[in-house]
Amino acid sequence: MGAIQTGAAKGDSDRRLGRRALLVGGVAAAVGTAALAREELSHLWWRLPGVEKPRVEGAVDFRGARWVAASPANYRRADRPDDYPIDRVVIHVTQGGYKSAVKVFQDPSHGAAAHYIVRRDGRVTQLIRELDVAFHAGNRAYNERSVGIEHEGFVERASSFTDAMYASSARLTAAICGRYGIPVDREHIIGHVEVPGTDHTDPGRYWDWERYIRLVRQTRAT
Repeated sequence: MGAIQTGAAKGDSDRRLGRRALLVGGVAAAVGTAALAREELSHLWWRLPGVEKPRVEGAVDFRGARWVAASPANYRRADRPDDYPIDRVVIHVTQGGYKSAVKVFQDPSHGAAAHYIVRRDGRVTQLIRELDVAFHAGNRAYNERSVGIEHEGFVERASSFTDAMYASSARLTAAICGRYGIPVDREHIIGHVEVPGTDHTDPGRYWDWERYIRLVRQTRAT
């Protein structure tokens, strides 16, 4: 993503459309977007009393992850995969340090955040529940269908990608793929650079995709 780059927020229309979803009953029809209104309403059924999945404050989806909440302005509350099927994992690089990434993801003016950050030492932090739509990819449809994983470091520094990071991130991605039945291949585990419409280059040329996919597959097989 380039977590410290504010351009990530500007390229993501999710915030505007997410707020519109709350008003679809009358506003959308008034402006002649009935089709959009129907689509949005079809994903809001879970907001009815007693339908939403139970949530526990501070709970994580990946065992051993540390919970640090992102600003609610940087994601959209949802009930995935019931309302939006999940079939992608998107790999990002923060273009900065761990603390800087957490800081911007907690900033409501940033407009973007990922579900997870993996540090150089392999420590995993979760900032957004997988239930919810994180604004990480700069593409509304890809945000709705994916889990975003940031990695501490810089795309032009091969030293950013440590053995501990690869191993820990592979375990995380393997768990996500197992949870949602996502195939472990390069069609379904992609870099931010591969998201349609993005202007980002991460994870960059030094990210070892062959090694990473092999580690994910090995973890899934155990």
